[in-house]
Amino acid sequence: MNPRLDYNSKMAEYQIVDVPIEGMDCADCTRHVKRAIESVSGVEAVEVYLTSEKAVIRMRRDRVDLTSIRKAVEGAGYSVPDKTLSANDGTNMRNYTRAVMTLLGGIFGLVLFVVVVGEWLGLFEKVSEQIPWYIGLIIVLIIGYPIYLNVIRSTLRGQVIAHTLMTLGVLAALAIGQWVTAAVVAFFMRVGDFVEQFTTERARRAVKDLTAMAPQTARVERSDQEVILPIDQVSVGDTVVVRPGEVIPVDGEVIGGYASIDQASITGEAMLVDVGPGSHVYGAAFAHGGGLRILVKGVGADSTFGKVIKQVEDAEAHKADVHLVADRFSAYFLPVVAGVAALTFIIGRDPSATAAVLVVACSCAFALATPVAMLASIGAGAKRGLMFKGGKYLELLAKADVLLIDKTGTLTLGKPHISEIVVFDDAPIIMSESVNQNCDIQSVILQFAGSAEKYSEHPVAEAIRQAARALNLELYDPRSFEAIPGIGVKAEVQMQKVEVGNERMVSELGAAPLVNKRITVGANSGKTIVYVVIDNKAVGALVVADQLRPEVPEAIRKIHQLGIQKVEVLTGDNHHVAVKLAEELGIPFRAELLPEDKIRIVKEYQSEGYTVVMIGDGVNDAPALAQADVGIAMGAAGSDIAIEAAHIAVMREDWNLIPESIGISRRTMRVVKANIGFTAVYNILGVSLAALGILSPILAAAAQSIPDLGILANSSRLLRQK
Repeated sequence: MNPRLDYNSKMAEYQIVDVPIEGMDCADCTRHVKRAIESVSGVEAVEVYLTSEKAVIRMRRDRVDLTSIRKAVEGAGYSVPDKTLSANDGTNMRNYTRAVMTLLGGIFGLVLFVVVVGEWLGLFEKVSEQIPWYIGLIIVLIIGYPIYLNVIRSTLRGQVIAHTLMTLGVLAALAIGQWVTAAVVAFFMRVGDFVEQFTTERARRAVKDLTAMAPQTARVERSDQEVILPIDQVSVGDTVVVRPGEVIPVDGEVIGGYASIDQASITGEAMLVDVGPGSHVYGAAFAHGGGLRILVKGVGADSTFGKVIKQVEDAEAHKADVHLVADRFSAYFLPVVAGVAALTFIIGRDPSATAAVLVVACSCAFALATPVAMLASIGAGAKRGLMFKGGKYLELLAKADVLLIDKTGTLTLGKPHISEIVVFDDAPIIMSESVNQNCDIQSVILQFAGSAEKYSEHPVAEAIRQAARALNLELYDPRSFEAIPGIGVKAEVQMQKVEVGNERMVSELGAAPLVNKRITVGANSGKTIVYVVIDNKAVGALVVADQLRPEVPEAIRKIHQLGIQKVEVLTGDNHHVAVKLAEELGIPFRAELLPEDKIRIVKEYQSEGYTVVMIGDGVNDAPALAQADVGIAMGAAGSDIAIEAAHIAVMREDWNLIPESIGISRRTMRVVKANIGFTAVYNILGVSLAALGILSPILAAAAQSIPDLGILANSSRLLRQK
């Protein structure tokens, strides 16, 4: 469990700290670090992240300090740098280019060629005869010193790591007088370490590039002056000034100026967006062509960009099943290889073959097979506007066979408007001293509806309020307010009981509205009808029009092409509205649903063995998003509910990202399975050849680095997804 999520703010005796860790290369490393930190008295919970190279620790304030944690980490063979975590940590990552990769492959190939030729010509035996053994021993110790030290530390703690077997291979080679072989083994151990670090850094790059974009300073108005402050000194309510060409450091509302902003870091959208007073902007976006004054609404970790970074980092906590299988296989692999080596020596009495078995085994490749691919896709997806909360959901999305979709704000633009106000024929005259006597009955109905919906977050409520404001109608503060999900709202306005909602609400209230032809025509045209009931009498209705997102039909077609045939619309709207939409898309629907109805439908499909994906706006659909195998929140930028409830957040208002996310998940799983299959076959073949004496210790040392290169080459394709 993530210690952040498990932390109760009332438990003041605990604190959460982020501790940077250096030296981790694979999943085995994170397990060793986690066990070491957990052994410190006072540590309550810990999660270690390979991607961001840190540990998130919950600990008692009065029983543990960072010095103890540092000693525990160093005792495990890793280090805690003398610095605090910041988003700039990622900028120190080496920028490996295609040329460097080519050079690495060339050097490795050249060394491998020299080793093979030298072994074939017997050059190593001649070198061994010419140089005294004690000099050879010194050479072996110098080459592999860091690895030997780590193995000794692990052994003293009762742990067996990947290098343990290879170190035993070095000792075996020394025991039979082949110090040159031992030196070559040690050299390739170091080469293997470098390849593993290189492989992991390639996967981390997309995530760290994202982290490095987090703003570090802001220009803040203080006492009629502009002061540049560290981002952690900026507070909600401050006014931030952004000049042309600068990065926007906070989430907020524009209160002055105009600009075109690049929000690709948040939404993945390459097009510039024009903003002005009243517009909402996100931290890490770039301002072009103008300056802005911004009222701060969110800063640092509480900004949308901060939440994206945190969710991407936390994605490691949600491991895919295939990831867990690889981890378990890695744990059992080393004892099995040790057993094969023992049998090789017992049966064949061949120390050289025994050493080769110990050297050729490459458990790190198993540990890297899944996380490298997952991290590559999660990081690349985040830069494109797709936020995967873990490899688990990538795997589940790849297996999806049912897609359930909310309507308002998901299939539609979510920006409805009032197209008509209908007054029922026998509507009572609603007048009081507080009502403007010059208002017509339509305006009064809109005024009362807008007042009742004043504190509702539903898109239709906003449309009602906008229509009232357009007519300069005063919206009263309701004395009471209750939102009923899937139905409507109840409120007391000007001493009168007001209900605003769908036909189900009217029926449950026992009111009998006179639905005239105009209402029927509106409903049949695919528009939503919202009834207004005052003191249990239906007085009128608001006809609400919304628009289907233009890219949805093509996206649905692509989803069908991906093999997902069960696609269904779930909506709380009336039957007529749903029919119109479903006919336009050519997919089935269920209408007039409550949130609990959507949960029930998700469970029905799951009970039949389907893997269910639910797509919603993350507000009314939050329960169904959480219940589904994979919940996807559309347009989640700035929506806390969407980010928390869903497993995948689409940060850009673009339905084309839905089939794209499915395609990414399937490509990722193909790469993962290929990595695991290749590593398994390679290791089985290598151990078999070594046990039979066909593969010498020197060749085994060279061969053990090849799986890491294979995983790197295969997984790197995910960083270049189009």
